[in-house]
Amino acid sequence: MNPFRANRAAVGHGKTLRGAGAALAGALALTAAGPAAAQDRPVDLELVLAVDASGSVSDEEFNLQLHGLAEAFRDRSVGQAIRATGDLGLAVALIQWADFHQHALSVEWTVVRDAASGRQFAKQVDDVKRTVYGNTAIVDALEFALLQLEENGFVGRRKVIDLSGDGPSNNGSAAPLARDMATARGITVNGLAILNEDPTLDRYYRSDVIGGTGAFVMTANDYESYRLAILIKLIREIAGAPTARWRPSGQRQTAAATPEHPNH
Repeated sequence: MNPFRANRAAVGHGKTLRGAGAALAGALALTAAGPAAAQDRPVDLELVLAVDASGSVSDEEFNLQLHGLAEAFRDRSVGQAIRATGDLGLAVALIQWADFHQHALSVEWTVVRDAASGRQFAKQVDDVKRTVYGNTAIVDALEFALLQLEENGFVGRRKVIDLSGDGPSNNGSAAPLARDMATARGITVNGLAILNEDPTLDRYYRSDVIGGTGAFVMTANDYESYRLAILIKLIREIAGAPTARWRPSGQRQTAAATPEHPNH
């Protein structure tokens, strides 16, 4: 059994930050001490797309997130970024998340190497149905994303968790707990803050959610703006290089990259 999964029971709803941290740290230590998986497939990037399915997100808003992701993987610019990463391509999976035990792996790990495989992945995203509702527990979302990275059968030059959401945690332990565990493993956590519920959410994402090499936050003023924001965000994540601040033509700042987290 994966050591992260074996320790999930100790990181349950209502546990203290210290107790949760000890359990996750123990899981990480067990993973680090275990033998390497000799048959792991090399890729240029391992990417987890974490889509908010908490109670503040309506079904229509959830579907707008999925539509934005699917359209991004059909976009020529994303296909060009994928080809530019190298010959190995990227391994990508999609999860939906809310609070403790309220998350799901909605699209299994898929290798995307070119425009054709990007369109195939987009079709899988189109077919996703919402199965998760609940409060907002970013620590559990990040922990679940870590689980997927640990047991996916791939080994990437880079590992990224791309988390989208429209509110701060209101359930479970503090988000920096899992964020710091991820960065200790060389995993970058990026955020897309949707500002329709809280116009200052990007500040929380900068301080409590993102971390790791090149970590950044982008914003979307609302779910209708998400499609443009996730497109630019994916290009930046896949390319692994910073981009200038971005503002859609003719719109108030609906999506913008903000500076990397200063401490991670």
